[in-house]
Amino acid sequence: MARQKGIIKLKGTIGDITFYKTKDGHLAREKGGVEASRIASDPAFQRTRENGSEFGRAGKAGKTLRTALRTLLLNSADSRMVSRLTKSMIKVIQADLTNERGLRNVIDGEAELLLGFEFNIAGKLGTSLFVPFVGEIDRVSGSITVDLDSFIPANMIAAPGGTTHFKIISAGAEIDFEAEVFVTATSETGILPWDMTPTAAINHSNVVTADSTKPLFLALGVEFYQEVNGRMYPLKNGSYNPLALVQVSGL
Repeated sequence: MARQKGIIKLKGTIGDITFYKTKDGHLAREKGGVEASRIASDPAFQRTRENGSEFGRAGKAGKTLRTALRTLLLNSADSRMVSRLTKSMIKVIQADLTNERGLRNVIDGEAELLLGFEFNIAGKLGTSLFVPFVGEIDRVSGSITVDLDSFIPANMIAAPGGTTHFKIISAGAEIDFEAEVFVTATSETGILPWDMTPTAAINHSNVVTADSTKPLFLALGVEFYQEVNGRMYPLKNGSYNPLALVQVSGL
């Protein structure tokens, strides 16, 4: 892979060189590789097929999780979140000690490895929200809760420049990765001033299916706002809003 320089940037293929644009700039690479038919049948590429199968499974699992949390992710995700989540899902699948290589999956893996996953590198929950909170997943009742005691926003939330207000958001999700279906419940506070006024205690309860046998997740985040002429606007289109998985219960 090489970086294109000069005034004129190329796109497309010339001879054996393909020119294309990415988030990292205009790049070029040489065409090549093994034919797909050989990879699909040649015994020498057995490991490649197994890796490809598990990579595809990780991609689907990541998409299901993202879709389950879509309401929160609309304003709380960085541009590389999809690839980062897929990479984390691969680790979950590789932790499956039940199935053979190539057949490993999220259900038999360790979903708990997703604990702490930050959906927005530009604004991490761990460096934005300093309020102690208690997250709990009650599998029997299906209640996925998070509680925060009263706090002073300006002291306990590191907000980006221009912030005047904020809200606390959360979601509980029950996900069937094999069937690619989910149950999601969300909660949020009202839009609160980011100042020295103590908040009330915050108690979110997100209820999913009772006695579920599927992985359960609790996501917690913050959305920042700027007040202009009495109206609230998402600060910088939500580019600094943190959201993370703070509790995970797999089976």
